[in-house]
Amino acid sequence: MQPKAINLAGQPLGGGRMPAICAPLVGRTREQLLAEAASVAAKRPDLLEWRVDFYDGIADTAEVVRLAGSIKAAAGGIPLLFTRRSSREGGEPIALLEPQVISLCGAVCASGHVAFVDYEMGNTPDEVCEMRERSRAAGVQLVLSFHDFKGTPPLGELQEKFALAEQLGADVAKVAVMPRDMEDVLTLLAATLHASRTLPIPVVSMSMGGAGAVTRLAGGLFGSALSFAVGQQASAPGQWPIDALETALALLRKASGT
Repeated sequence: MQPKAINLAGQPLGGGRMPAICAPLVGRTREQLLAEAASVAAKRPDLLEWRVDFYDGIADTAEVVRLAGSIKAAAGGIPLLFTRRSSREGGEPIALLEPQVISLCGAVCASGHVAFVDYEMGNTPDEVCEMRERSRAAGVQLVLSFHDFKGTPPLGELQEKFALAEQLGADVAKVAVMPRDMEDVLTLLAATLHASRTLPIPVVSMSMGGAGAVTRLAGGLFGSALSFAVGQQASAPGQWPIDALETALALLRKASGT
């Protein structure tokens, strides 16, 4: 199999460029988020990610749904990825229990305001299944993700994470890890290349921090369909500013003939 771009409404995200660019929104208030969305959307990334675990009003489902609609309007046609990152995988602490998180994500999916929802495959199989059913019923693509901020698992384990996402019903499989050395960076890229060639769904990967920053640029050559870049504020270590990443990607595509 060839590496696959992420498709939305029958069209490849970012015109089929590998990787497309996603910028996170991490404002803590409604006002901050809407200002951030307008500012970042003006830089024209291919996707916006609302990291709702940063939002102070996360416990108010109705307000989150309304705000998702406002962010969608401010995005000017750029699709939206809705993400609650758990504290165990590098996110902000929140007061919601997992059933409440699923209910929140389900309500946002059902609203029609988002195109993608991220959910961690480390949750229980029943929880993942319920999120899969809710996203599918709403016509929202499910990104099943795994994050390790302490290290990089061995090659075989990374390959298993990608494969597990597909087995659990993901539309997109995402793996993000922290390298301890450059060998770990190579391990992540090797796992990405293997997954992109063997799985029937798009894959997204990154090695975080300074050592792994090269994967946010060169990951597309190994099959990663998406790279996360800084709009106003980073959501994870090692993210490049949008304009710098776009410039570097254009040079790399020209040099590699992709």
